[in-house]
Amino acid sequence: MIDTRPPAILLMGPTAAGKTDLAIALHERLGCELVSVDSAMVYRGMDIGSAKPSPEELARAPHRLIDIRDPAEPYSAADFRGDALREMRRISDAGRVPLLVGGTMMYFKHLLEGVANLPASDPAVRAELAHRVARHGLAALHEELARVDPVSAARIHPNDPQRLIRALEVYRLAGRSLSELWGEQRRETFPWRSLSIGLAPADRGVLHARIAQRFMAMLDAGFIDEVAALRARGDLAASLPSMKSVGYRQAWACLEGEFGRDEFSRRGIIATRQLAKRQLTWMRSWPGLHWVDSLGPDPLAEVLKLVREFGT
Repeated sequence: MIDTRPPAILLMGPTAAGKTDLAIALHERLGCELVSVDSAMVYRGMDIGSAKPSPEELARAPHRLIDIRDPAEPYSAADFRGDALREMRRISDAGRVPLLVGGTMMYFKHLLEGVANLPASDPAVRAELAHRVARHGLAALHEELARVDPVSAARIHPNDPQRLIRALEVYRLAGRSLSELWGEQRRETFPWRSLSIGLAPADRGVLHARIAQRFMAMLDAGFIDEVAALRARGDLAASLPSMKSVGYRQAWACLEGEFGRDEFSRRGIIATRQLAKRQLTWMRSWPGLHWVDSLGPDPLAEVLKLVREFGT
């Protein structure tokens, strides 16, 4: 049976793998329209620490879903899915191919599979859980989650406060586990036939070196000043999703006096490496993913070959 759905390309990979450069090249070679899949780039004013494409790069290859929220506003995977589907429809209706590029793997997952019917966030419950973190640490929350929802506990990293709190919040509000509610979600047929490409260096040591180099380049570009300006607004807090982004969380703590600049650099690089590790773990379980070595002889040629075989 012929699949008549319009085509879409999903380009995912760990941080610092070179996704932006490759996406821009594909835009220029194939005319694909780019949609950002990044939970930090959605926020205005968070440019350096999110490695947002430069104004020059965005002029060459516009990215949709960048700079669409103020950092004081929450933005969820469900929000992303609605926005991304809308933009993808507009691109396909115009006769172009949407190319979704980024490293927020939960956004990719929710885009393809849909979003479970979960209870809305409750500030009182979240505040109580955050207080528990402050008093007893994240390990206590992860132990509690392992008792009530072992499936989610196995999937959520013990040092991921946002997802730990959300999983326990859902259990307390719904009286049922997050994994149980997700299990009841009826898998939807994604309206596009998709080609999933995973860009990553085969040598993980090289990736770690690139992460460190890029983080230091961010510091030279004024990353700490960027976070200081956000903090000086007065309406932002470390508990907001935007300020929990990797790098921003560590910069905020540094500005609060919890540690100095050298320790900030060390913690920021370690947190970014941990993020890359989580991204790669997601990718290894991604069905039908075509791996491309970003250190290979010609990654662009390899991706163009995959696109030709896929048929757009």
